[in-house]
Amino acid sequence: MMKRTCFFLLLLLVPSLLSSQSAGENGEFRILRDRMLKEQIIARGIRDRRVIEAMEKVPRHLFVPGHYQGSAYSDGPLPIGEGQTISQPYIVAFMTEALDLKSEDRVLEIGTGSGYQAAVLAEIVKDVYSIEVIPTLARRARKMLARLGYENISIKIGDGYKGWPEAAPFDAVIVTCAPEDIPQPLVDQLKDGGRMVIPVGKAWAVQKLLRAVKSNGRLTTTEEMPVRFVPMIERTE
Repeated sequence: MMKRTCFFLLLLLVPSLLSSQSAGENGEFRILRDRMLKEQIIARGIRDRRVIEAMEKVPRHLFVPGHYQGSAYSDGPLPIGEGQTISQPYIVAFMTEALDLKSEDRVLEIGTGSGYQAAVLAEIVKDVYSIEVIPTLARRARKMLARLGYENISIKIGDGYKGWPEAAPFDAVIVTCAPEDIPQPLVDQLKDGGRMVIPVGKAWAVQKLLRAVKSNGRLTTTEEMPVRFVPMIERTE
């Protein structure tokens, strides 16, 4: 059976996180995270205090393999296993800010990966629904998010192209892989007035990061920046 799936490239409404010590925090990681926020996020124009505060709170180093933790706050993506990566911090911040989130929002994320983006979203909104096609990544992310005390994130193993119809409609949708066109199921599951951020374009080429707003059943899109994400592809199972 042919199945579309998402292989993706590449921050207070939940119960409090574990203490810094129990979550694996130390002074060095705190310094690195502060530097990331100052030099990569704020310096590049991110102004939404909720996004900045969320990324200040979420311990990014816990979402990467141990041997990469020293680079967790560097200006780029990192491998997380299964041929996948955790996105560059600035891309996480930019896409989150572009969603124009509200505290009562319900957000659909396509591509759970490490779970870091879901944690950032969960610091801002009421509920996050995240879909991951790779079972090992989904289970690992679910375990880490539970360890950190998040109770407003639901993770499903499945086909991101199809969305999560039984949990729809959503106030916002964020997609972390690039289809050639915006999937109609995701449009259908977005509320009127809802926002979507999604990279669109040919596989392995420079793509367009789009911000879309749904009005009267139709999307109005704005091109934000050129990006390069791995494609949303069809997969035989």
